[in-house]
Amino acid sequence: MEKNTGKRNYTRKLTTTALLVALAMILDQIKLFEMPQGGSVTLFGTLPIIALGYLLGTRWGLAGGAVTGLLNLIFGGYVIHPVQMILDYVIAFAVMGLSGLVRNKNNGLTKGYLLGVFCRYICAVLSGVIFFGEYAPENFNALTWSLWYNITYLAVEGIMTIIVINIPAVRKMFERFRLELAN
Repeated sequence: MEKNTGKRNYTRKLTTTALLVALAMILDQIKLFEMPQGGSVTLFGTLPIIALGYLLGTRWGLAGGAVTGLLNLIFGGYVIHPVQMILDYVIAFAVMGLSGLVRNKNNGLTKGYLLGVFCRYICAVLSGVIFFGEYAPENFNALTWSLWYNITYLAVEGIMTIIVINIPAVRKMFERFRLELAN
């Protein structure tokens, strides 16, 4: 009997992961603003993967994020170097799943969201410095330009998402889902 329970739990987690990855892909297509050199403000496109880490834990969040990054690559990625591809797509999306590290803390979803987006920001900045630094305007060095450029679109979407996930009904819904998926 216990073996079936474990299999059912795994199937539930796998299904939840697939649904959240699909939702991330859909929301990522709804662009509110597109940056001229890559990146965009989407309609909560980062939330499903960060929620995945919050709901199921870090391992599932990292895996779901990596899959989302690979799908983003397939459906319109921009690649100039294999390392840039891995950093911008696989790693940058996977690290959003680190939200699972703080899932059991007070305000775990908000803290997880901030952690996940910050980790993605670090990946974007590194990629900007290493691979796109030559596009920095004349009065900027590559690091300064990458720091400013990447914060513009990630912060806008981040602020919108933080507001939404802190609406009491939304926060309660996520907490209820997390508790249900834990059983």
